Amino acid sequence: MKEDIKIAIIGLGYVGLPLARLFATKYPVVGFDINESRVESLKAGVDSTLEVEDDVLKKVLVDSPNVKNGLFCTTSLNDITNCNYFIITVPTPVDRNNRPDLTPLYKSSESVGKVLKKGDIVIYESTVYPGVTEEQCVPVLEKFSGLKFNEDFFAGYSPERINPGDKEHTVEKILKVTSGSTPEIGLKVDSLYKSVITAGTHLAPSIKVAEAAKVIENSQRDINIAFVNELAKIFNLMNIDTQEVLTAAATKWNFLPFKPGLVGGHCIGVDPYYLAQRAQEFGYHPEIILAGRRLNDSMGEYVASQVVKLMIKKGISVNGANLLMLGITFKENCPDVRNTKIVDVVKALKEYGISVTIYDPLANVEEVKKEYKLITINSVPNEKFDAVVLGVAHAEFLKLNFSELQKTNSLLYDVKGVLGTIADNRL
Repeated sequence: MKEDIKIAIIGLGYVGLPLARLFATKYPVVGFDINESRVESLKAGVDSTLEVEDDVLKKVLVDSPNVKNGLFCTTSLNDITNCNYFIITVPTPVDRNNRPDLTPLYKSSESVGKVLKKGDIVIYESTVYPGVTEEQCVPVLEKFSGLKFNEDFFAGYSPERINPGDKEHTVEKILKVTSGSTPEIGLKVDSLYKSVITAGTHLAPSIKVAEAAKVIENSQRDINIAFVNELAKIFNLMNIDTQEVLTAAATKWNFLPFKPGLVGGHCIGVDPYYLAQRAQEFGYHPEIILAGRRLNDSMGEYVASQVVKLMIKKGISVNGANLLMLGITFKENCPDVRNTKIVDVVKALKEYGISVTIYDPLANVEEVKKEYKLITINSVPNEKFDAVVLGVAHAEFLKLNFSELQKTNSLLYDVKGVLGTIADNRL
């Protein structure tokens, strides 16, 4: 690429920081975030999301936005005025009614619009339904910049494919889908990513195709997990071990190895709602997509009911029992608590009169309290419980001596199916 490239990454979370770190190995990069404490922590070389190792982060950090290569982190819009590529990586959640909340996208587009110049390219990575980039975000850019789309500035879309907590499939090792608002811009966007993504890129013919490709990736996983969750419910009624069934079925070469579980997080548990709403706007009511969501959203209460049934069978008095929930994050070895379905399990257990202690060494205590009004602890409790539930399979939990946490007649329930025969039961 012959032009002088200076990249601004808007949003330094689970998606933005790894991407900024990667681009900073080859280009001057300014990482912008409105969270002052987050930026200060990154400037000190500490990533609380655990996505970028501290020593790796420190290698690319620079103390000025005008250095040739490296990453400069800031909360000031003035520091990104000289950038010509703006990559927006803010979250796209749903509200309490599972409707897409585009507020972070609108706000970040407004910020970029204030510094946008002729010739600049704005690339979105946030997961959205088809049409959001050009129909929702571009008008905001035009309004706040006073520039005309596809004449003065351009847009691209390259959906994030970060897998939080995964140290093997890192950003540069996952093939990247790219797109642009014109054929020429598509090639520019593709070349930019291709210069750092070792796994290669796939240039989609349009922004809407790239948006659609992203939103169906997680919708497909959601539906497949819903299927095995339903199987788990059926086989439990038949007194058949679901894990053993899946192991046997997996001997066929084209069997898809999905496992039952709680489906939360900011992608799989959210993206299907984005696609469903867009479909409804076109007059189509999606059946399979929403059926999968309903089933997966019901799994928290189902797990709680199974735990209670097993407690009763063991003669444990449910009302007033004390239970240890291991894990509150949405997945193993990751501190992210967004949209975690463990919360549903805890809520249902409390409705049975059970006292629940939540232990998670990775979760931020204050964040959990603010988001869910739940008290968590970061160290192993020094007491024994009537029931222990492995909700999240953190590596640290697999090293625990469970007998030290259990009373004589205690239940050990394994939501993730990783403890083998030492557990009384598993999902």
